[in-house]
Amino acid sequence: MASDNSNGKHVHEQNHLNGDVISHAPKKQKLSSFITDLEIQSEFSHHDLAVARINNGSFGCCPASVIAAQQEWQHKFLRQPDHFYFNELKKGILQSRTIIKELVNAEHVDEISIVDNATTAAAIVLQQTAWAFQEGKFQKGDVVIMLHYAYGAVKKSIEAYVLRAGGKVIEVPLPFPVSSNDEIISEFRKALERGKADGKRVRLAVIDHVTSMPSVVIPVKELVKICREEGVDQVFVDAAHAIGCTDVDMKEIGADFYTSNLHKWFFCPPSVAFLYSRKSPRGSDLHHPVVSHEYGNGLAIESAWIGTRDYSAQLVVPAVLEFVNRFEGGIEGIKKRNHDAVVEMGEMLTRAWGTHLGSPPDMCASLIMVGLPACLGIMSDSDALKLRTHLRDHFGVEVPIYYRPPKDGEVGSVTGYARISHQVYNKVDDYYKFRDAVNQLVSNGFNCAILSE
Repeated sequence: MASDNSNGKHVHEQNHLNGDVISHAPKKQKLSSFITDLEIQSEFSHHDLAVARINNGSFGCCPASVIAAQQEWQHKFLRQPDHFYFNELKKGILQSRTIIKELVNAEHVDEISIVDNATTAAAIVLQQTAWAFQEGKFQKGDVVIMLHYAYGAVKKSIEAYVLRAGGKVIEVPLPFPVSSNDEIISEFRKALERGKADGKRVRLAVIDHVTSMPSVVIPVKELVKICREEGVDQVFVDAAHAIGCTDVDMKEIGADFYTSNLHKWFFCPPSVAFLYSRKSPRGSDLHHPVVSHEYGNGLAIESAWIGTRDYSAQLVVPAVLEFVNRFEGGIEGIKKRNHDAVVEMGEMLTRAWGTHLGSPPDMCASLIMVGLPACLGIMSDSDALKLRTHLRDHFGVEVPIYYRPPKDGEVGSVTGYARISHQVYNKVDDYYKFRDAVNQLVSNGFNCAILSE
């Protein structure tokens, strides 16, 4: 965690010493070349310094050096578009795909496509599922399984592609707060049993790796294994938050499809994501929903040209790799320090407010859910959104708020949780500012009902 203290003695202030790089060409770095706190502050000096930005999870961040690399690519295109198209674009995207292939331990570079975001990747996979229903490969009423906490845009895609094509959707109810992976695994098994009732086939399981709201790391390897044992046709892991935030290994996870944004936790400018598609006969039936001249040449080639547009976010992956390798341990070191820091800050906030975390520390990555004081009166999704706006407008704190409906018989329980993030630019003072804002609201007798009035 970055700090203004130049002595560098606080544990968080030591988190940004740079060190050895883990890449396909690792090199030892001298201690003197390690990135410093001042250099980190310079890389993110374009951030609004008046705001405690503890919501990296929503939109990510991009350092100045990568923004400069992006602008170079943009200028190359604008300077001589024909040369860029014929001589630079495909080569550059292939280089980015090759780096991603190494980062996620895929077998072949052909398994990696670059798309705009995880929502686009979901549309590509679900489009294939819809075609299978329409062409009679799947039967009406065959099942797609998804988690109850699936991202809202993915739920809408399932509605648009699967339900309209005649599929049945079963949601896996997940407890929150959650105390163990076993709770998730148990509910997933029950949902599969419901899906297979009356002889139905489960054609696709859509599994989050890190859920958005509430944020919890899902035991994807275990759930994929269960899908294989239970005869689920295909597994798609929606891992929008994963790369740069938690461990991502295609061979270990074993899914058919896996997507993650590169602009959330891997420092790319918005927007860019990868879609992994394990080599199989059905993989050739994946197509980009925007059809252009490369249709039929494979998803990776189709996605690399969907018409004239700005491809610069897809081309800066080498610059991003150079940036993360300035940190001790590269991206692995960043992940560990972010995780340790967000847990420490989450526990600090729960002690200050007398509440609890939404999950054990080992079920969070670089985000964690922190219970808010019950006296704030968060009684609806609308209350949660209004409180978030109030914190932004009156206290300069940017943090998402989640509403958990009280269970039957619960009185005075925690119904509001803040999802705090930690990224390399964050300072301890960001979290103290949030703590003090909530303490002031409590001291003033604030209740969300006031915002409705």
